[in-house]
Amino acid sequence: MLPGILALVVAAIFTGAAFYINFAEQPARLGLDDRSLLQEWKPSYKAGFMMQASLAVVGFVLAVLQSIVSGEFIWLLGGLLLIANWPFTLFAIMPTNKTLMATPIDAAGPQTRALIERWGQLHAVRTALGASATAVFFWAAI
Repeated sequence: MLPGILALVVAAIFTGAAFYINFAEQPARLGLDDRSLLQEWKPSYKAGFMMQASLAVVGFVLAVLQSIVSGEFIWLLGGLLLIANWPFTLFAIMPTNKTLMATPIDAAGPQTRALIERWGQLHAVRTALGASATAVFFWAAI
């Protein structure tokens, strides 16, 4: 049961970080001027990506392990919800990320702001996937 409990903890950390980004950091950064907005987004994205990508993989591996040990498919379902962040990020969010990362700070303007606003909407899906995985792991644990 230890891998399952650890998967739950990892998914909850992932979800908490994603929730923080959507409900605290993103609204705060949108209060900045366009140039400062992009300047804040770039390093924040890099740090957040590494953290959340790692958490998704670790949580998935723990869920698969728990599913194998327990023979319960529910753990695998939660793991799949958590790891779904990878393909969603690569196919849905990455084009926006690449455009924003390639934009020089001095070239930031209304289009940059619109992309960062869109990025926040897309990131909310990551929050929902993490919350769904956390809920499934919690259900499996009880």
